[in-house]
This record gives sequence, C-alpha cells and structure tokens, in this order.
Amino acid sequence: MQLIEDIRKQALRSIELGVAHSQAANYVVRIADHKFPLLIGQADDEIEGNFQVLFEGDEQATELYSSFETGDTLVAGNINVGEDENYTLKANKRADGFRIRTRGADLEVKVLTPRTAELLDLMPEKQEADTSKLLLCPMPGLVNALNVSVGDKVEAGQALAIIEAMKMENVLKAEKSGVIKSIPVSEGDSLAVDTVIMEFE
Repeated sequence: MQLIEDIRKQALRSIELGVAHSQAANYVVRIADHKFPLLIGQADDEIEGNFQVLFEGDEQATELYSSFETGDTLVAGNINVGEDENYTLKANKRADGFRIRTRGADLEVKVLTPRTAELLDLMPEKQEADTSKLLLCPMPGLVNALNVSVGDKVEAGQALAIIEAMKMENVLKAEKSGVIKSIPVSEGDSLAVDTVIMEFE
C-alpha cells in the first residue's frame, strides 16, 4: 500500500506540469501501470499557482501550490501548505506528459484526458524484439572480416567480425557462449545500422 501511496503523491506533484489552472477539468495521470483519474481546478483563494486536486474516490480535495511556469525544468511546490510536505522535482516535457526525476525516482508520467486514457488502454503493447540471439551491426559500415563460420562454437569475448566505419576498424565480440547458426552477410558487404550479421542457435 505504501508503494501505491507514494505513486499517488508523485502523480500529485506532477499534474501541474501538463494542465491549465484556470478552470476545473478532468484528467488521468498515468505512471507505469497505475492510473489516477482526478479533477483539477483553481483554489478558492485564487493565488497564482495554487489549485485543488480531487482524486477519484477521495471526499476532500488536496491543495497544491507550485512555482511552475511554462518552460521550467526545475519545479518546486507544496502539498497542503503547513500540513504536508515541500517538494522539488526535475521535469522534461514529453509528447503526452513528462519525465519526472525526484528523490532518486525516474518516472515517465502521462497527463491525459479521460478519452485519451480510455483509448490508450485499448492500444496493444509494443513488444521489444528479441535480439539476444543476433549480432547486429552497431553502425553503418563495411564488413572487413568474418572471423567465424556457420557451426562454429564461440566463447564470450571471442572476436566474431570486424566492421570498418569512418576509416576505423571495430571488432565485434560475442557477449556469451554459443553456436553460429547463420551468417547472412559476406566480407565486403556494406551494412546499415542493426543489419543482422550473425544468428546464434
């Protein structure tokens, strides 16, 4: 439960970075797999940078003060002045939110409209390609040498190929032991970044 509460506080510290303070509006703050529907509006005293946040399910709004101005990357503020805590965080704008860094945490925070959050839930997660059994070309270059053949057993740290780029020779080594399954390139080939040089069994 403490983790959830910490994430809720982080969401609270982050929302002023992506919303307009002039009128009440619904938003969804998303941090990793946690979503926080909330209502945000100007606080009654109308102090600039002072506004209220009501999380879904809460009966009482939380007052949040922030020094944030558009373009700032360092933000300071206070949650429930006199009752809770001051905070400082570093924020870098992203397309749909911010990268927030504070107290050792490094988080991707999305500030979304309810409809955008609803549609985002329907989007399939992009799966990272498994390249653990591949040797990929790290830069555009020319295959200067292939030091192994199909069927060879290689050890971690063994030189597999030499790629020439910008008149420099780059030796590509095996990250772990394995057996060469295929080599779809030949010496003299010109390769683009991430071209498969070798595949392991």
